[in-house]
Amino acid sequence: MEINLTGFALVLLAMGALALPMGHWLAKAFEDERHWALERLSYRALGVDPAERMGWARYGLALLLSNAAMMALGYLVLRLQGWLPWNDLGNAAQTPDLAFNTAASFITNTNWQAYAGESSLSNATQMLAITFLMFCGATAGVAAAGGFIRGLARASSQDLGNYWVDFMRVLWRVMLPLCFVMALVYVWQGMPQTLDSQAVATTLEGARQQIVLGPVASFETIKHIGTNGGGFFSMNAAHPFENPTPLTNTLHILSMLLIPSALTVTCGLMLARRRQGWVFLGAFVVMFIGFLALVYGAEQSGNPLLTAAGADQQLSASQSGGNMEGKETRFGIAATALFVTTTTAATTGSVNAMHDSLTPLGGLVPLAQMMLNCVFGGDGVGLINLIQYAILTIFLAGMMIGRTPEFLGKKIEAREIKLVMLSVLAHPASILGFTALAMLWPDTPASLANRGAHGFSEVLYAYSSGTANNGSAFAGFNANTPFFNTTIGLAMLVGRYLTLLPLLAVAGSLAAKKTVPEGPGTFPTATPLFMGLLVFVVLIVGGLTFLPALALGPVVEQLQMLAGQVQP
Repeated sequence: MEINLTGFALVLLAMGALALPMGHWLAKAFEDERHWALERLSYRALGVDPAERMGWARYGLALLLSNAAMMALGYLVLRLQGWLPWNDLGNAAQTPDLAFNTAASFITNTNWQAYAGESSLSNATQMLAITFLMFCGATAGVAAAGGFIRGLARASSQDLGNYWVDFMRVLWRVMLPLCFVMALVYVWQGMPQTLDSQAVATTLEGARQQIVLGPVASFETIKHIGTNGGGFFSMNAAHPFENPTPLTNTLHILSMLLIPSALTVTCGLMLARRRQGWVFLGAFVVMFIGFLALVYGAEQSGNPLLTAAGADQQLSASQSGGNMEGKETRFGIAATALFVTTTTAATTGSVNAMHDSLTPLGGLVPLAQMMLNCVFGGDGVGLINLIQYAILTIFLAGMMIGRTPEFLGKKIEAREIKLVMLSVLAHPASILGFTALAMLWPDTPASLANRGAHGFSEVLYAYSSGTANNGSAFAGFNANTPFFNTTIGLAMLVGRYLTLLPLLAVAGSLAAKKTVPEGPGTFPTATPLFMGLLVFVVLIVGGLTFLPALALGPVVEQLQMLAGQVQP
């Protein structure tokens, strides 16, 4: 156990070490007054003026309309797949509802897949639609974080910067260079990177076997660095072509945590309040460690029903080392638990094990992290969501001491709180509303592999994953139907834009305010006390909102397991 705990500590230390230079590089990209040649060419090609100053409404509109155009382009490619080149396997076009779901999924940084990648998409579609949208969705999220932080840092201003400048700088200076270097490392580790669609091998028995290939290494880089998720193959990061070695497994984890953790450093630098950035990083880490301990402990304990069976000694012995169902033996429980926690904390959705095979308490962890949506969170939006809770925390603290709450030298008033609550409530409204609708839908039972509490958890997980822009799933659930493709696609759009745009409005509102000097009643926000209070508010708000739904799913399933009852 000491080795496992040491491994967890080393990964978190490596994350912190990488967050410092990455955070400085992002801050420089957002604040640099010069434009690279590639950026200037991009502005000319798009016909945009990099000198234009944008208020929050203009900034948000540019983000929304550009994402809509990219989603439409992705939808078109998916619908025309049968006529595109590099389709040696003859894969047909996706149906209208599946293409909508896929295009919405990848532009919103969700990467939910209601299809098997290697048997459904050609290499052309994997690159022109999927990889293209992964870059666009992740870059838009980081750009939005830059504009949001800039709004917090400014006073008496309507200016959040220029969305196109932020987008192009993140793309050219961060995403593409990082992904290029990481792709070379992945190819070195054995990942395929080719335009060939297949290789035919002769087995030892003399049979001929078709092995699907493609540009896997380039897919995997933006998949994890962009906190996208999804998989070139349906087995995702459990597939040896997507995750061939323990080193790639560790690099996947660090890639997912890289930008969400680094943005806390960027935030501190841009606000000229470095300690504030460390407080935000500390809040992320505290919640992350708590959830990691929960899932690791649950999976290490195993399933008592199998242990009690006893008649099958081999089955009973397999539980002595913990719950290995659905896990790769080459990774084991510790590396799997760390991956499970990371991929749902950073809302990536990449998986190296089947989440449907987790113990009920272990399965509660990815569900809870997606419901909170701010345990690191996705690229850009995770930090924005945490600051949303920081504002709510300041408001509650101000109410307790009877003073107008202040955050970063700005008074928090009714307008900001209304916008924050709109964002806070949109997230559970989407998850719980769509889950309730699905449970009433007459065709839902046909999509469930399990009934009872676990069947409910499968549906709840699907809409939590879609709304949180995560993309992982409980694999026993068939979501490739017109109803689920449409409603989960809508949940993705709600979870991305109906939570992000109100917070850009908060940044615009705070940017227009004057800075007020700190007084004796000002509650300091760059302290361990505030960090603890922030984590408490996140957990309490999330708990009060989602506990009834969790009680109907993983909680009751855990209690049934402990009572010796088998799920139907």
